[in-house]
Amino acid sequence: MIDFIYNLLLWLLLPLLVPYHAYRSLSRGRRTAFMERFGVIPEAELEPLKGKRTILVHAVSVGETLAAQPLLKGIRSRFPEHRVVITNVTETGRGVALKSNSADLCIYFPFDYPFAVRAVLKKVSPDLVVIMETEIWPNFIKEAGKLGIPVLLANGRISDRSLSRYLRFSWFFRPVLQRLSALCMQSAEDASRIEAIGARPETVHVAGNLKYDIPLRPKHPGEVSWIKAKYGIPEGAFVFTAASTHEGEEGLVLEAYRMLLSARPESFLVLAPRHPERAAGVAEQVKKSGFSFRRRSQLEAEPAPQQPGEVFILDTVGELAGLYGASDLVFVGGSLVPTGGHNPLEPAACGIPVLFGPHMENFREIAATFLAKEAGIQLAGAAELGEKLVSLSGDAAGRDTMGRNGAGILAESAGSTTRHLDAMAASLGGSRG
Repeated sequence: MIDFIYNLLLWLLLPLLVPYHAYRSLSRGRRTAFMERFGVIPEAELEPLKGKRTILVHAVSVGETLAAQPLLKGIRSRFPEHRVVITNVTETGRGVALKSNSADLCIYFPFDYPFAVRAVLKKVSPDLVVIMETEIWPNFIKEAGKLGIPVLLANGRISDRSLSRYLRFSWFFRPVLQRLSALCMQSAEDASRIEAIGARPETVHVAGNLKYDIPLRPKHPGEVSWIKAKYGIPEGAFVFTAASTHEGEEGLVLEAYRMLLSARPESFLVLAPRHPERAAGVAEQVKKSGFSFRRRSQLEAEPAPQQPGEVFILDTVGELAGLYGASDLVFVGGSLVPTGGHNPLEPAACGIPVLFGPHMENFREIAATFLAKEAGIQLAGAAELGEKLVSLSGDAAGRDTMGRNGAGILAESAGSTTRHLDAMAASLGGSRG
């Protein structure tokens, strides 16, 4: 009955889904890719998979695709006989997947209609499906089960904000979760929460957070100079990067940057909106604030070096991690507005100290670890951002200590990839082949 009601709702929503998706895609300058999303994949694209065993990894967007990178490398090493397919929902996630060269095929995840998911699963014919974090699509998981394909949830988490919703609708999620062969959760608390929602305890594992398995990339003076030269960043500048900012945060960052410039005029701001399609609006805001700026997409056409006091707007996908290597201090966005925050581990991998706001619900464990290990500072609100920028810009020793502490967290917390691969091996052992 639950499946019937769910599918009935899907069909009723179809007349709204298609125009809504088309509007969102076209308004952001992206292709709709309706054919793939309804399960139609050209045979030519499937050629790399012919005669090969495959593992399908689903990563909805940028964050999940980046988090999957250690696992994808581990799959290549542990299961070399398998080809890897990555599915994404968003264009930006797909862009990161393509740039990473970590898969044999990148396609869009199908809409959750039985005919669409069945078509994709039959064409790709994976031995195992790995779903990053908590992307629960009932028909996809059900159809995989009908075809004898085990489905594993990787890097699973249940945020504080979503727990009550999951519990309220546990009658809907329980049968879906019980179809999964394994659920690899980030923490014991996440494991307890997923069991409370309805997962079978014997399938739940505490595997840690894959995001900790980022390779350390300590800063070297030669590499820093190369990165600055590549992006036209002033060589002697104090580089402050505001990463993955959301609407409502850029204005706060610009005001804090103004305070920083009053104390340290040789400073330079790298401003990286979480969604690059917002870059035009962000650029207009920067202009109205009185700052000179350059967009990354315009750099080749305007190659002249930038100057201290200017703003560099990163409006491309897949380059932020590289720019961390040239940064002196990073603010992690999505945390001054109530969107749940973003991952501070990537700058920490470069030994860069981080600041983040009060809204870190999606990364509560990581944020708590950063605070306990003195690897980052949590701001009570926007008013503190400028104050902390000014004080830390004059405290090189303090920044160095915070950066080392952050890198130490990664070194101490590694190992999640191995635990995930072990669970995958167990699931593959009971699969079709």
